[in-house]
Amino acid sequence: MAKLHQMVRCYHKTENQPAESRGYKEGDSMQIGIIGAGRVGFSLGKYLSGHQIGVVGYYDPVSENAVEAAQFTGTESFADIGKLVDLSDTLFLTTPDDIIQAAWDCIKEMSLNNKTICHFSGSLSSVVFSGMERTGASGCSIHPMLAFSDKYSSYKQLDNAFFTIEGDAKAVKKMTALLQSLGNRVCPIDGSRKAVYHTATSILSNQVVAVLDAGYRLLMQCGFSEEDARIASGQLVRGNVDNVIRQGTSQALTGPIERGDISTVEKHLSSLDGSDELMYRVLGQKLAEIAQKKNPGRDYSQMSKLLEVPR
Repeated sequence: MAKLHQMVRCYHKTENQPAESRGYKEGDSMQIGIIGAGRVGFSLGKYLSGHQIGVVGYYDPVSENAVEAAQFTGTESFADIGKLVDLSDTLFLTTPDDIIQAAWDCIKEMSLNNKTICHFSGSLSSVVFSGMERTGASGCSIHPMLAFSDKYSSYKQLDNAFFTIEGDAKAVKKMTALLQSLGNRVCPIDGSRKAVYHTATSILSNQVVAVLDAGYRLLMQCGFSEEDARIASGQLVRGNVDNVIRQGTSQALTGPIERGDISTVEKHLSSLDGSDELMYRVLGQKLAEIAQKKNPGRDYSQMSKLLEVPR
């Protein structure tokens, strides 16, 4: 806990110069203060300010990060977190997940009446805002379904991002209206299912990388360089993903498992060992289940037996 509070410093420190409110304009319908100047904070601030949504500026326990984010977004950096809170009617907590609770503990004793508090964790719900009801504020968790890989360019992806949201009804209504006004699609979810939701997004994003890596390594065994493997398979990978998104998994499924080609799958298994073979078997069983849905009149029992994980 000491480490968290060290990273989210509630006391007023760092910059000596006074904070100017370049990002604050009287009459703006929303004034958003961002606590946490990492990739997510950079991206959201740039996206919103680029659409003329009022962004007051940034606070970060590392003052240089706040200054850099403010320069990037044309807003202001704050050495005093209390001043940022005072100037904002909406607060975005864009810290790492394990710091969100500490960030909330830092500001919840400040004057928050009628403010909206949002965090952007995919795995945590708004329950992390303990004692919110006593502050007069309303809270929610928001998550854009995309990977923020670069703090200077990821904001460009937000135009097409799909957001999920859960939390207090007042906060959900306000933030949903904001996002929809920017052209984003928003799906409300049950806060108790955030762990399931985040598992899904991790499978769809991170774990796909492991599958691609296995394929690249096998191509490299055939003489490809790593770069050639990525380039050569690009159209295959993109085409498959496009087909899944357009048609769904069942209709997009092709290949030897879907065809029931036992001899080919046997050859595949014989060329693999260790974790690669295990991954092929586990994923192959899932593919056999999808194939059965696509072709209900076909018998996949022999294929399923072949793909069983040895005990």
